[in-house]
Amino acid sequence: MSIFSGIWIPIVTPFADGAVDHDALRRLVRLYADAGVSGLVALGTTGEPAALDAREQDAVLATVLAAAGPLSLPVLVGVSGNREVSVRARIAQLNDLPVAGVLVSAPYYIRPAQRGLVDYFAGLADLSTKPLVLYDIPYRTGVRLEIETLLTLAAHPRIEAVKDCAGSADTTLTLILDGRLQVLAGDDLDIFHTLCIGGSGAIAASAHLRPERFVEMYRALAAGRLDEGRAIFHTLAPLIRALTAEPNPGPVKAALAAQGWLRNELRAPMTCATDELQSRLEKLVAG
Repeated sequence: MSIFSGIWIPIVTPFADGAVDHDALRRLVRLYADAGVSGLVALGTTGEPAALDAREQDAVLATVLAAAGPLSLPVLVGVSGNREVSVRARIAQLNDLPVAGVLVSAPYYIRPAQRGLVDYFAGLADLSTKPLVLYDIPYRTGVRLEIETLLTLAAHPRIEAVKDCAGSADTTLTLILDGRLQVLAGDDLDIFHTLCIGGSGAIAASAHLRPERFVEMYRALAAGRLDEGRAIFHTLAPLIRALTAEPNPGPVKAALAAQGWLRNELRAPMTCATDELQSRLEKLVAG
């Protein structure tokens, strides 16, 4: 089975009084390793990388790798940007680190043509010595990866998977039937559906909470125990809905703070979850 399967967590970046809280980050890595997740994504959208300078990003990645390495927990690294030379430099830098792969989104804001996207991702895959996971998230980048683009990129030997946030059931099914890319659900309410039709797993921000139950759901569905997997998903659905009710990662951090794992702190312009949602989340995580 591909490494890009199971439940992956796009780990948050904890803050304390404005600085990265590396002790809290190390505790979270241990928590998720003990829960049996398949891997972590450092500096993904949930990790607030746009709010970190280059030095802080490197320090966060170093902490995650140092904590995950002895636990044999693979780490993907999120890479984004719209200046290709900078993105290529980052990919080259990551070639020298013990990362399991690179999660790369389309260049944001400039909305390139599909042929430009093919050239962009293929060029990065040529440069990388690590596997690439495509991050198809048009509501953040302003451009989606059309199915023909995805199928063209699937032919590249180092492009192995896609984090599927396009919101297209037809695209999801087409990629699964094609079989060359591992399809990871990226919208948490789509996890059950994606797994049931043959997806390989999920990169799920909601799995920061009750990670062991997300792992149990994945294992049940992977083993064909549909009733068990469905029952677990139904118990998780209220939590997933609450954790996605406001901009990510505000709700996730509020819930983790309620459990004592970190401070409920984000960097502007991101804001903490509203008082109403925090109260709702406290009840859910206490139940």
